[in-house]
Amino acid sequence: MLERFQKRYHIRLGLAPTRRANFSETAFRLDRAQQHKQAIEEKLRRMGVDFVNLDFLNEEGLIYAGRDAEAAARYFKEQQIDALFIPHVNFGCEEAVCRLADLVDKPVLLWAPRDEAPQPDGYRFRDAQCGLFATSKVLSRFGVKFTYITNCWIDDPAFEKGMRTFLSAAGVVKAMNRPRIGQISVRPNAFWSVKCNEGELLERFGVQVVPITLVELQERFQNLFSAKGPEFEEELARIRGKINRIDVEKEYLDKMCSMKLAIWQWAEEEGLSAAATQCWAPFTAISDIAPCYMMGDSTDDGFPVICECDLHGALTATMALGANGGSEPPFFADLTIRHPENDNAELLWHCGVFPPSLVGEKGVTLGCHQGKGYKCAGQFELKSGDLTITRFDAVNGEYKLLMGEGRTTIGPYSRGSYVWAEFDDWKKWEHKFIYGPYIHHCTGLYGSYAAALYEACKYFPGGITPDPVTPDEDTIHRILRG
Repeated sequence: MLERFQKRYHIRLGLAPTRRANFSETAFRLDRAQQHKQAIEEKLRRMGVDFVNLDFLNEEGLIYAGRDAEAAARYFKEQQIDALFIPHVNFGCEEAVCRLADLVDKPVLLWAPRDEAPQPDGYRFRDAQCGLFATSKVLSRFGVKFTYITNCWIDDPAFEKGMRTFLSAAGVVKAMNRPRIGQISVRPNAFWSVKCNEGELLERFGVQVVPITLVELQERFQNLFSAKGPEFEEELARIRGKINRIDVEKEYLDKMCSMKLAIWQWAEEEGLSAAATQCWAPFTAISDIAPCYMMGDSTDDGFPVICECDLHGALTATMALGANGGSEPPFFADLTIRHPENDNAELLWHCGVFPPSLVGEKGVTLGCHQGKGYKCAGQFELKSGDLTITRFDAVNGEYKLLMGEGRTTIGPYSRGSYVWAEFDDWKKWEHKFIYGPYIHHCTGLYGSYAAALYEACKYFPGGITPDPVTPDEDTIHRILRG
């Protein structure tokens, strides 16, 4: 069911290739500009990028006059683009593209295909790199933030890598565009570390927090549990299909299914992107289950439900889904203990809330919460692979996004849902979390997304400082340069 939510994280690219207004047979040749425009479109199609171009604007589909910026911007807004790509197929028109970028107000990618050698008679037909320097200066004067792919051939691996990193960063930005985050009840009294400033989140980032009480949720839950209609039976079958071993009675499966549907019903009514919930004894009192597996299963299906009313954790989960385009769920983990033998490895764990689709070879068991004995907590180890770890958090109004990469490794068995992760320098990570503004919660996703998360930070008007661990900032800049 993750596909149900993938549209939320899908990126549509506005393609605005630009040329210089004047051209001749010996300088800025129109036919060469058109050839490169066509080659760029073919490359994007092969990559599977969803884009709309400017073919409506003029015969060649290139922007070259400042007066066309308004029409192009209006069209891109009608097409609901999420990001803007401005390749210079020759020197380009700095006025037109900068006015366009300013009007569209979306993440901007700047690039040009590398120029061919001068002809034997000394003529050059494009000078695309030269135009990039001019445009970048004017974009800066407009206050437009942009991403840049180093001038390269269109078939250079750096182009595709840079494009995919930009699209991933644009996905993070889209995910943080006025998200509505559900808050189920209040935080557990013991968890002062998850306190956050709801007013500041709204003022700076447009984050809307939508609360619901446990009493309201209980009414929805009980109605669904009593009715057990066709939607219930369909959802119950989906839940059971992900579990290899069930160590709880069917009654508790039914309750878990009813609670998931109750939360989804509320989430759809309110247009939510994710939720954070009170998940301790009061939740169990209204439902007779541990919410853990239900939360992971919901995250698996594209709607993250995060523990302990950690609103920053819910926002981090939406960023993670933006980074990978909703292709795979993130997982919400505690940083718990260091590996008993590997000094650079750490146990990423939680009570049973990891998405079941991320399970390793041993499969998913549905059992009891290890501490309280409440039923319906997951028991499984995650699969092997490369990991990105991230966390959005703040202290005293300073918002940071931590990002870094590691890989899974072998370690001792643990109850709950868990995975052992190895890093190049765990001590560096530990000190990042200690000095903050972070807590013991983090979000993991499979794949390499540190550079994309780093690049996304420049586009948040409320101000989020990127805080890379490994790769460090210098390495990320080398990655972004291709």
